[in-house]
Amino acid sequence: MQIEWPAILSRTTTSTTSTTSETMSGITAIPEPPALPFIGHVAELDRELPLRSFVSLADRYGEIYRLRLPGRTIVVASSHRIVDELCDESRFVKIPKAALAEIRNGVHDGLFTARIEEPNWGIAHRVLMPAFGPMSIRGMFDEMHEIATQLAMKWARYGPNHPIEVSDDFTRLALDTLALCSMGYRFNSYYTSELHPFVAAMGDFLTESGNRPNRTMPSWFYRNEDAKYFKDIETLRRTSDEVLQERKRNPSNRKDLLTAMLNGVDPKTGQHMSDSSITDNLITFLIAGHETTSGLLSFAFYELLKHPEAYRKAQQEVDTVIGKGPITVEHMSKLPYITAVMRETLRLDAPITQFSVTAKEDTLLAGKYPIYKDEAAALLLKKMHVDPAVYGDDAMEFKPERMLDEPFNKLPKNAWKPFGNGLRACIGRPFAWQEATLAIAMLLQNFNFVLDDPSYSLAIKQTLTIKPKGFRMRATLRDGMTPSQLEHRLAGKEMPTEALSGLSLKDSANSTANGSGKPITVLYGSNSGTCESLAHRVASDASRHGFSVSKIDILDTANGNLPKGQPVVIVTASYEGQPPDNAAHFVSWVDSIKDKTALEGVQYAVFGVGHHDWAQTFHRIPKLVNSKLEEAGATRVADIGLTDVGNGDAYTDFETWEDDVLWPALEKQYGTTNDETDQLQAGGLKVSITSPRTSALRQDVMEGLVVETRTLTAEGEPVKKHIEIVLPSDQTYRAGDYLAVLPINPERTVERAMRRFHLPWDAHITIGSDGMTSLPTNTSLPAHNILGAYVELSQPATKRNISVLVEAAKDDKEKAALKKLSNESYDEISTKRISVLDLLEKYTSVDVPLGTFLAMLPPMRVRQYSISSSPLWNPNHVTLTFSVLEAPSKSGQGVHVGVASSYLASLAAGDKLHIAVRPSHAAFHLPQDVEKIPVICIAAGTGLAPFRGFIQERAAMVAAGRTLAPAMLFVGCREPGRDDLYAEELAEWEKAGAVKVRRAYSRKPEAAGGCKYVQDALRAAEDEVMQLWRDGAKLYVCGSRAVGEGVKNVIVELAKKEALREGKEVTDDQAAKWWEGLRNTRYATDVFD
Repeated sequence: MQIEWPAILSRTTTSTTSTTSETMSGITAIPEPPALPFIGHVAELDRELPLRSFVSLADRYGEIYRLRLPGRTIVVASSHRIVDELCDESRFVKIPKAALAEIRNGVHDGLFTARIEEPNWGIAHRVLMPAFGPMSIRGMFDEMHEIATQLAMKWARYGPNHPIEVSDDFTRLALDTLALCSMGYRFNSYYTSELHPFVAAMGDFLTESGNRPNRTMPSWFYRNEDAKYFKDIETLRRTSDEVLQERKRNPSNRKDLLTAMLNGVDPKTGQHMSDSSITDNLITFLIAGHETTSGLLSFAFYELLKHPEAYRKAQQEVDTVIGKGPITVEHMSKLPYITAVMRETLRLDAPITQFSVTAKEDTLLAGKYPIYKDEAAALLLKKMHVDPAVYGDDAMEFKPERMLDEPFNKLPKNAWKPFGNGLRACIGRPFAWQEATLAIAMLLQNFNFVLDDPSYSLAIKQTLTIKPKGFRMRATLRDGMTPSQLEHRLAGKEMPTEALSGLSLKDSANSTANGSGKPITVLYGSNSGTCESLAHRVASDASRHGFSVSKIDILDTANGNLPKGQPVVIVTASYEGQPPDNAAHFVSWVDSIKDKTALEGVQYAVFGVGHHDWAQTFHRIPKLVNSKLEEAGATRVADIGLTDVGNGDAYTDFETWEDDVLWPALEKQYGTTNDETDQLQAGGLKVSITSPRTSALRQDVMEGLVVETRTLTAEGEPVKKHIEIVLPSDQTYRAGDYLAVLPINPERTVERAMRRFHLPWDAHITIGSDGMTSLPTNTSLPAHNILGAYVELSQPATKRNISVLVEAAKDDKEKAALKKLSNESYDEISTKRISVLDLLEKYTSVDVPLGTFLAMLPPMRVRQYSISSSPLWNPNHVTLTFSVLEAPSKSGQGVHVGVASSYLASLAAGDKLHIAVRPSHAAFHLPQDVEKIPVICIAAGTGLAPFRGFIQERAAMVAAGRTLAPAMLFVGCREPGRDDLYAEELAEWEKAGAVKVRRAYSRKPEAAGGCKYVQDALRAAEDEVMQLWRDGAKLYVCGSRAVGEGVKNVIVELAKKEALREGKEVTDDQAAKWWEGLRNTRYATDVFD
């Protein structure tokens, strides 16, 4: 039945009513941060990454602010409406200042740095314009193709397991392409391990040019920096002069830029370019062209790898338009989706993050902000390009579709400015566009890519431009090609006679097999580490069943490349119906296969992990993979296995599936046999105890530093704590994100294990393993380090674990009791969360070696906590707000201590821990347009954490003078003064106008107007809540599943009441369906047990 919802329920667009009061006839002072004497705002700027400071100030102060720096002021604009004015060349002009003025030390009046009135700029501009025309750029295609081929061959020969330093290799590509096409010079960057000295000199020169304008000490203080600076300039000019003089000694008929500069005549003055001007511009081309193009390509591949659907569409376009044959210049204009990808990349990550203009006269911006004659204004593209007034509330998201020709051509004037403005816009844009299009097309045609670290979050390195920092990916040749076959394809020659293997890898490829057995491939999709751990269990068990693991890797490495003629075991999770980060490309691929025979010969089995909290999408991804593979012609060799991690039995469910379904099916299909070796030895680890000491670190997290901890609750209440942590230098975050913490087992639990195995506290162990293990092998480590940091000691025992203990039990009564626990009484294990260690302590006759015990345990995994701070408070620090779990053990043996919470609670200022920022769902962040879109936040207990970050961010904006849309916070706890978290802080922020707080107290509802739970407070504020909803509010919920359900019920109830007022009957099911349809658009949840 089609339902006509009342306006309040059907609304999906945001309010257009601004809450900002403006007096158009008056003058409004441009806001400024507090300044220090003499140095002004220099301390506000991050020396290593100034962009972060400019963006943070824009977030705090809004669309415009002014900075006072030594000897000058600069107005920074970040909204489209003000940038549009600044692009008016009748009012504002580009005059090289600050960093650009310093770059003149190296390139003088080159095209990039010249003042418009300087004659050399006009001469060079007019001489070079024809050289950058369409026909000239087309004529450079073959040389561009040659350098791109060198890059492709390098990656092919390195193989699929080699981490590619993306920015470095694209820098080589752009530098070599520019040098060859513009001046016939070969840097040969792909044939040397180190970049040419020109490149290092250029990078250091640009960095120091950016630093010099902000110096605050006398010049002698910087004498070492200056010496290096001018030495770098000498390197740049010497290299360029050598190229120029070589061409003059040996003239060429090449139609490149150097020829144009040597032979070209300015049609206006009749003059030639001087040698000095040619050198200036050779350096200018190499600086401006190679830095920006390599940045574009690096960011484009980052965005494609983070957005599998866009990756698939781009690759599909290449396959459709170009196919498997050679790429030609005619293809360059026939790739609209790749064009959109590049435009969208430049919108979000323009390598030039800002450019400056100067006011010709005193004037007003937006009719009210005064800017003075000769004062510089910076157009902050990083913020302007995500202005929600132009790009909507999803402006921060990568969506190439918004940049296809039709919508792109409808953008407001000056809404997309990565190439600069007007007369001084980038002259080399056509060159860069053809070069980047060719590179992307060639690489997607011939390779599939995966992130080397699937959890990598974008970090930025800034010189004059920005590039991704620490971004690595791996490349696998498509179609089963070998490097020699790729070489023939790229040269347009007939492929060698060896047959291609279609969508499959040859069995020998990527082989990790040791020993005999039929090959088996194990693939996993995992964010938290559970599925990776389960996949390693398959791999370690394989040899006992007659198989040898040829490959164990993330699912994305099999994108378009599933092996045939061997079983493929897939273990993957589902997160709110979405694939894990390292399986998203694989899922996008299998979901798009139309050919019903494409995967014939592939034989597979799937095990899926999910959480019942996401009922609508429970196990969606493993079920989709299971069905789509079969639809594409693959053969399912074992029924799908599924588990619910919310019930805590994932390892037991998996082992049951392995033992009862997977291995019997594979043994039958492939004729292998089960090796009935004593289970005490099978899968065990060889452990020797020694005394030397070493240390080891995990690679998926980095080191953070604790600077403060405090308890938030009163004596006698369940403990809730606050901890402040300094982030690793490359990590950034947004309010609402998570912090992943790699914990250490509680000391008392480690002590129990040490006692049980009679290990002295200073014992060291060396682990050896014939199979695969996540433990460090062949190195001596302290036993308490292994037991504390590498394994989950508190994980409930699985049936297979208990079966091992049964065999090792010496006492018949204990053997019988353990047998019962492994069968009809197993529910007791899962319900009471009884660990292997618990059982070993209870059943003392069980005698298992330490290696067998360690092999039973899953590896330590990270835990995620909502960050409870905002980068506007401190971009380098985060805070966490957490409950300390410590309660009588359900097993009846002592106290159950939460692994991660007890670890965090044990830390003090000065301690270090291993952490990483993880982005939350895109919907779980404050709206982009905070001045127009109201916010409703609902939480109980430590569910307040992300909303403290939200309100802290709003408070910083309010303190900077911004007028924001209203915000309401509903928060529940037990009792005022006992566990009312951050009450004083929230009161201050409420007084400042950043939020309106409504409370519920479960033990003293009378202190909250009768509201016992947050849903009661929500119901009591019905009128305010509904008005905010009408005004386009976004609603956020964080807390337990009970809180989430309670809030949903109240919202559905209020929606039905509103519909009834308008004379419409709405059922509970209809209202619930309406609510679910708004998930991640009008509301977002972060629900946990």
